[in-house]
Amino acid sequence: MTRVRRGYTARRRRTKIRLFASTFIRAHSRLTRTTTQQRMRALVSSHRDRNRKKRDFRRLWITRINAVTREDRVSYTYNYSRLIYNLYKRQLLLNRKILAQIALSNKNCFYMISKKIINKSSINKGIKES
Repeated sequence: MTRVRRGYTARRRRTKIRLFASTFIRAHSRLTRTTTQQRMRALVSSHRDRNRKKRDFRRLWITRINAVTREDRVSYTYNYSRLIYNLYKRQLLLNRKILAQIALSNKNCFYMISKKIINKSSINKGIKES
């Protein structure tokens, strides 16, 4: 059986991998075997970190909302979890991203939202008890 010369196909495949790994340093960008390993590792990391980014931003928004609600001092027992609970109870469609943006840029608006929620929930508690 004759030997297959894979010059064009193999070269095209290797250059494609090398273009991907051109920003890597030392052997990770020069040697084919290590380049392919680093490419797989980079793709795995990017896939994992896309989900991690969503998680990290959600944590950041929750932290910001909690900080502003505790700053508010409307009620000493008021915090993030009670705010979100009352938002769901009032059926207000504000997600955490929007709430965090309002809390940072326009605190007065955020305070108004939280005070109205507190007042409505305290009024409803009085109705239920009597």
